Amino acid sequence: MIPAVRRTGLLCALTATAALLPATPVPAAPPPAAPLRFGACPDSVPAPPPPARVECGRLSVPLDRSHPDGTHLRIAVSRIRASGPASERRGVLLVNPGGPGGSGLPYAVTKRAKLPERVRRSYDVIGFDPRGTGVSAPADCGPMGGLFDSPGPDPVPEGRAAGKAYLDTLRRTADDCARGVKNALPYLSTTETARDMDAIRAALGEPRIGFLGVSYGSYLGAAYAAQFPGRVGRMVLDSVVGPREWYDFDLLQSRALIRQRAVFFAWTARHGKRFGLGADGAAVRAAYQRVRDGLAKHPVDGFGAAEFDRTVYRALGRTERWAGLADGLRTYLRDGTTGPLRPEEPFDGAASRTYEAANRTVKCADGPAPTPARVMADIRRMRRLDPQPLLTGMEASVCAYWHHRPAHRTPLGSPKAPPVLLIASAHDPVTPIEGARALQRQLPGSRLVSLHNDYSHGVFASRGNGCVDGTAAAYLVDGTVPPADVHCSGPGLPTP
Repeated sequence: MIPAVRRTGLLCALTATAALLPATPVPAAPPPAAPLRFGACPDSVPAPPPPARVECGRLSVPLDRSHPDGTHLRIAVSRIRASGPASERRGVLLVNPGGPGGSGLPYAVTKRAKLPERVRRSYDVIGFDPRGTGVSAPADCGPMGGLFDSPGPDPVPEGRAAGKAYLDTLRRTADDCARGVKNALPYLSTTETARDMDAIRAALGEPRIGFLGVSYGSYLGAAYAAQFPGRVGRMVLDSVVGPREWYDFDLLQSRALIRQRAVFFAWTARHGKRFGLGADGAAVRAAYQRVRDGLAKHPVDGFGAAEFDRTVYRALGRTERWAGLADGLRTYLRDGTTGPLRPEEPFDGAASRTYEAANRTVKCADGPAPTPARVMADIRRMRRLDPQPLLTGMEASVCAYWHHRPAHRTPLGSPKAPPVLLIASAHDPVTPIEGARALQRQLPGSRLVSLHNDYSHGVFASRGNGCVDGTAAAYLVDGTVPPADVHCSGPGLPTP
């Protein structure tokens, strides 16, 4: 049961009782860095509303920092300067949208547009494409074992032959990435991206960086705090992944998605006049299964079970997408077409191929891998939990056959870092709130802002919640650390 929530007397008493971030000593200066030279941005970066202006540059960093004179990568960086006067400036705020594999270069524009005005006035917002993503030496895994085939094979194997084929697909994906990424395989990692962040900080001439990381961005921020705790300014980690190995996280997410799908079924039934899929959750689930079974047996213009599961995976993470998913189910059952279920952008497009390649490469570079036997055992366990699980997010399964085997998991968090603000939706199925609670234990003095009665992924400057946004703005601009964890009331499920 969801606990009673409050906008907390905390917020009303922040100015009287909240702690302010202490003035921590500035760490020893690193070797001088060449300044970033900014100019025009690529077409992928939208223009912000005037008078704001976005500018872009490239920063050269070593592929392997143990060989600084060897191969270098060029990291793409974007910047929108603070809109307020110099007296209000708080420094730079690096932003990351998640992934791993997400392009962050346009995020300086798109996320900044949603930030509270006080934050926009106080910070230069800095986006960047992490190594292996976007235009920063993008990863290329070629066909990825047939991932982009249309229709793709059913992602939920049933039976010995299907299980063998599933593992063979993972093996071929790992082989394709080894051929495509080559000697960069060990170095497209979160640890190295955190070091690139510090190189960006140095090139901008800043003693510390502020950071806003969403989803995988929270993992990246925690990795930066582990390596450079004295260079952390004010850090907001939203929709927190948590300090788990990637494969364990993928399992946690898959179980949460099963729970979220049941909520979706019940919600759809409550709005039976709108959707017409059944009078209760069981009836809606049966309708859902008819759609999936039909597409598995007879794909429609390349849209089969794998494509359907990807659509469901994406829709379950944001409640504003639920009506579109329910409409798509009804449309297929009515006339056999799949238009409402199809993504706006093709899955086999260039940006998607880069994302998927970088995603697997980073996850497998970040820590130990499962064995093939464990992968299959966990699928059987998932099928006992639910006969039709969603395995789309089980990306780290491919690490079972990866050609590079890291010896250690990525260090996250540090007791030497200043207090960090963690933000989580109580029922987010993509990054379940358990991750935020676990990471908080590795960041002493940090605070968790929970949005109760909410079921979506991505909270700060995303859900339009004044309690969350006000707490985060006060932390970023004023350095106000709440005296205790903050509990905010969410919107509940939408009315279609």
